Amino acid sequence: MGSDVWLGEFEQLVLWTLVRLRQNAYGMAIRRNLEERTKRSVSIGAVYATLDRLEDKGLVTSRPGEATAERGGRARRYFRIEAAGVKALNDSRRVLEKAWHGLRPAPARG
Repeated sequence: MGSDVWLGEFEQLVLWTLVRLRQNAYGMAIRRNLEERTKRSVSIGAVYATLDRLEDKGLVTSRPGEATAERGGRARRYFRIEAAGVKALNDSRRVLEKAWHGLRPAPARG
């Protein structure tokens, strides 16, 4: 599946974040890490929509955590990158490296 999967920029960022967070990858932690690293505002809805899309593609899986009183009895949903997700991420990196190879953008004149 990996080489047949085209990842958008935000999908790549989310997958990179799952790699960084390992077993602590749940919605708000993913959002905070993305905002920290990209210096951009990220909506939690965009994070969950992307995670659902990546899960539908078979690139990530999720599991419920333990319900906690601080969350009103609700459980966090933890996400994990799967082998197909790692492959898709590595494939995307190779494509970008090839695209950038030898390219030295200059500021526009005029």
